[in-house]
Amino acid sequence: MAFIEVNNVIKDFKIYKKQKGFTGSVKSLFCSQYDIKRAVDNISFKIDKGELVGYIGPNGAGKSTTIKMMCGILLPTSGNIMVNSRIPYVNRRENAMRMGVVFGQRSQLYWDLPVCETFDLYKKMYRIDEKRFKQNLSFFIELLGMQEFLQRPVRQLSLGQKMRANLAVALLHDPDIVYLDEPTIGLDVVAKNRIRHFIKEINRERAVTLVLTTHDMDDIEQICDRLIMIEKGSILYDGSLKEFKDKYCDGYILTVVFSDESARPNDPRFKVIKEEGPKKTILCSREVINMAEAVTLLVRSHNIVDLSIKEPEIEEVVRKLYEKDSENYPSTIAATGEND
Repeated sequence: MAFIEVNNVIKDFKIYKKQKGFTGSVKSLFCSQYDIKRAVDNISFKIDKGELVGYIGPNGAGKSTTIKMMCGILLPTSGNIMVNSRIPYVNRRENAMRMGVVFGQRSQLYWDLPVCETFDLYKKMYRIDEKRFKQNLSFFIELLGMQEFLQRPVRQLSLGQKMRANLAVALLHDPDIVYLDEPTIGLDVVAKNRIRHFIKEINRERAVTLVLTTHDMDDIEQICDRLIMIEKGSILYDGSLKEFKDKYCDGYILTVVFSDESARPNDPRFKVIKEEGPKKTILCSREVINMAEAVTLLVRSHNIVDLSIKEPEIEEVVRKLYEKDSENYPSTIAATGEND
């Protein structure tokens, strides 16, 4: 049995339609009208214990709604969800004790308390054993580099320091699963790398299941092994990052520095998209010529000073996929009238 099971889940929201004028207001008292917005549309997936899963989608795609149902905050309109053999919105207390949550734009820290006192407060809230609390805290302080700001009030911390403290809070009680919503938003490159390393290390050391939602595709590439992509409430893709690239990337890019400035590949399978003297940027289609064959042909037919291969940015691939899907996907909002 999978650690997380989401089966045919639908979530609809009622959006109240306000009618104009006094007559309309009186009428609404007896017969309210609503628009029904389908935020999640019959999605299913399974996640095994210890997986690192990126759950992505544009704003309004339904990813936050899905996470809230998995956390037990929202009830599905239909379908069912199981997290570690529990129904999260039925067994809310038990589910909350075994999960951690980090929202990039919402802090779990207390503004005027020093960070160390915030940790003590969460120790009491989760009834963490003293010995285990000290072990976890020591581990997180070292891995996240928090020693320098433990005694500072939260209001004096930088954004990166707050995020590191929030991650530690979410993991103090040894949760089985952690939901991360934009954990690197607004952080500089150094802070992002530290957070990414920490997430990977926690997964490796403790087999914590992690579900990451983000708009930063570098987070996905550097942290996750699996990608679930959602658009307008429906799943577009569910599989490994490698399979995603193989399936949706148009090709790969070769940057070649020839010894002769005038050199240029004559094979029509090579499309030169940029020239800077002897340096040529070449686009190749996977369907036409594979990477190994392309490199072999260039090396055999030209004197080459340098050659590098680059995959298309995953962010660009995701953007094109969303744009293609939005052209063919109908609106999911239907107007209805119901009694209150």
